[in-house]
Amino acid sequence: MEREELEQYEIIDAHAHIFPDNIARAASDNIGSFYGINMKSSGTSRELIESGSRINVKNYLVCSAATKPQQAASINSFIHSCCEEYPSFIGFGTVHPDSEDIERDIEYLKRLGLKGVKLHPDLQKFDADSKKAFEIYEIIEGQLPLLIHCGDPVSKHSLPERIANIHRNFPKLRMIAAHLGGYRHWEEAEQLLAGLENVKFDISSTFAFMTRKRSRELIEKYGTENCFWGSDFPMWSHYTELSAFFELGFSSQDNKRILSENFKEFLGI
Repeated sequence: MEREELEQYEIIDAHAHIFPDNIARAASDNIGSFYGINMKSSGTSRELIESGSRINVKNYLVCSAATKPQQAASINSFIHSCCEEYPSFIGFGTVHPDSEDIERDIEYLKRLGLKGVKLHPDLQKFDADSKKAFEIYEIIEGQLPLLIHCGDPVSKHSLPERIANIHRNFPKLRMIAAHLGGYRHWEEAEQLLAGLENVKFDISSTFAFMTRKRSRELIEKYGTENCFWGSDFPMWSHYTELSAFFELGFSSQDNKRILSENFKEFLGI
């Protein structure tokens, strides 16, 4: 990438994970083991900024998932504190469906000023369209957007059919279906999720698993106006992911939409 190429774009990372410094390495390694991937970083806020600065990232959607209900409050407080320290961060909070008081947990993350809810059904071990998960969607529909991990080669918790079922039951829920709607399940995602109103897609963690031609086909099927660029940090480096995106050969106008404009419109930035 040439500097002149970068300078014409405002870049927002719509999918990044961060962890407290004292547990970052272990947390990152655990995720890497879960997916069989060698993580590029330990996932601290400082490392995120360092990685993104190589390509002049302006803002980052930062998040982390609670694998146990009692973790939600402390994780949300951590995300909030990082957003206070780094003004470029846009924080999404976490909730666990097994919480004794889901409404309380959501009210707390709203009081912290977090801008949405992130769920990872496969790591959190619940079906994305379960009755308990529906309690979350019922509360946040019309209030907060949802970023949800989609697809997994091992478990069935977040298959595209479950994401489609969420939409059928909560059509007004503003949702970001991560990883082009279905990590390692892209054929099914294309069939079930394309054209759904209020469903957007981030393109993180896709380039390593499909050809550039196929990546472009999926983005075009969903609509370039409905897709956000993201790194899935610390899974991948910003430089590598942006280089792969530019290889898709979209027009400058479409690049601008995917790299920042769509996300800004989605969140009302």
